[in-house]
Amino acid sequence: MKGIVLAGGSGTRLHPITQAVSKQLLPLYDKPMVYHPLSVLMLAGIREILVISTPEDLPRFERLLGTGEQFGLSLTYAPQPRPNGIAEAFVIGADHIGDDPVALILGDNLFHGPDFSPLLRRKASEVDGCVLFGHAVDEPSRYGVAELDDDGRLVSIEEKPAVPRSDLAVTGLYFYANDVVDLAKNLTPSARGELEITDVNAAYVERGTAELVRLGRGFAWLDTGTPDSLLEAARYVQVLEHRTGVRIGCLEEVALRMGFIDADACRRLGERMGGSPYGAYVRAVAGDHPNTNPGRPERPAPDSARTSRPGPS
Repeated sequence: MKGIVLAGGSGTRLHPITQAVSKQLLPLYDKPMVYHPLSVLMLAGIREILVISTPEDLPRFERLLGTGEQFGLSLTYAPQPRPNGIAEAFVIGADHIGDDPVALILGDNLFHGPDFSPLLRRKASEVDGCVLFGHAVDEPSRYGVAELDDDGRLVSIEEKPAVPRSDLAVTGLYFYANDVVDLAKNLTPSARGELEITDVNAAYVERGTAELVRLGRGFAWLDTGTPDSLLEAARYVQVLEHRTGVRIGCLEEVALRMGFIDADACRRLGERMGGSPYGAYVRAVAGDHPNTNPGRPERPAPDSARTSRPGPS
């Protein structure tokens, strides 16, 4: 399966912050926002990833992430000159996708929850049509809303309905079979001139090949499209990292845990960051890995690698 991170758009709801820099390059507490969607694709076992952004911002993403080799990835880049809709990612990324299935994730989405990697890898291996991920929300009328029948089958998706049929929002993570490329190429633009991802998903629903995976209790899904949601996501990362000592969306650690790089490579990545707390954490993760210390169980990073935090609660 190939991966795509869609990190385009103008971020108008975050102006003036995003008038000079892509939203997906803004910090979420201790790391760039784009680290989070990239880590999700990595947790799914995906190593060939296309980053799509504006022509102005692409060089900044390349400067930050490079070829991805340091993480055991192959990263490539493509421009989306205008925000012509989420589904345009499959048209832009057609050559990257080739004959493979594809996972698309929006660059401003944060996912965090238990046993996420096994779930992602299982669904990536099973995709036959499309697999969507749903999360209960308080205001479903702001989202694409999924309706399930009594057997849990996905029967409809309605975009920002006035009267929602459920509280399940379709998140910004999507798995598709290879035919999504042709489907996207043949879409009719909506009234706002965009290739709508909801139209893609609706086509799979009509075929009976759409599945919705419900992300349940204990799972967090946050987007970062407004100043309040950006701050909320940063606070979530801060609190969780302080309480657990584990850094969410740490690409170096994910690469090590997934076997994309070894402990020595992880340690070198930490050393490049000098005396920063993030670099100290990466070095500690590498030092605690079984490949570095045979027979020694993994444990959280030592206090020296963590930011200071309150005591247990």
